[in-house]
Amino acid sequence: MGLGLVGALGSALCYGIASVLQALAVRGTAAADGLDPRLLVRLARSWRYLLGLAVDGLAFLLSLVALRTLPLFVVQSVVASFLAVTAVLGALVLKMRLRRGDRIGIAVVIAGLVLVGLSAAEDRPVEVAGPITWGVLAAAVLLVVLAFPLARLPGAPGAAALGAVAGLGYGVVAVATRVLPAPLTVGGVLTDPAAYGLLLGGAVALLAYSTAMQRGSVTLATAPLVVLETVAPAAVGLFLLGDRPRPGWGWVAAAGFLIAVSGAVSLARHGEIEPEASALEGARA
Repeated sequence: MGLGLVGALGSALCYGIASVLQALAVRGTAAADGLDPRLLVRLARSWRYLLGLAVDGLAFLLSLVALRTLPLFVVQSVVASFLAVTAVLGALVLKMRLRRGDRIGIAVVIAGLVLVGLSAAEDRPVEVAGPITWGVLAAAVLLVVLAFPLARLPGAPGAAALGAVAGLGYGVVAVATRVLPAPLTVGGVLTDPAAYGLLLGGAVALLAYSTAMQRGSVTLATAPLVVLETVAPAAVGLFLLGDRPRPGWGWVAAAGFLIAVSGAVSLARHGEIEPEASALEGARA
């Protein structure tokens, strides 16, 4: 269980670093019209975006370790704290001002994570029924179908809608990772529908979030992402996969989960990084 908590915290740290790099790249790239995969091609010309993707990959591997040993509600609430990491990095590296409310938000996230960590119990293997793995793939396909018309929404509504799609997409990734067969083998992964749901959910989440950050305020895009990528997988884990906190610690787990997510949402504005700001000139050099 200790290794899982370390993996979850390391994943949050990496996601926080990646979010800074990707926000810089996205804000400096020509806007997409609708949900256009060519946006990712344009972003691939930015070394910041590519480095951010590499750090995202490391974050995923660390979350894989966590999700194989801890319940979804624990891992997702810890990963949601990446916005606290982004806020601290923004203050230290990019010279973004931390307001009093931001400091309170960081403290709230930490308090929530302490409660979640104390309530965590080691995950026990469960037999995953075939319909659940196919359900993961079906959810990813449905997100793709919904994402294209939602990407036509202009301004703030489009940013919020695509942020929600991205959150659900990352939620699909988390659930898929949790239900992949153990031990992981090439043959087992290639024949599991959840593996394809993972790839499809991750792809639509990446594109939807990148587009959302161009469509409007990053705060509008990030807040629904954090809520849905945390709450939706946690609900699946509790109701379908047998996830449970330590006996007698259910109220502590629920309180810590809500506190951590609320604090993370309050820090959502720290995705709002403007590349033309003078404070970033040193980072570009």
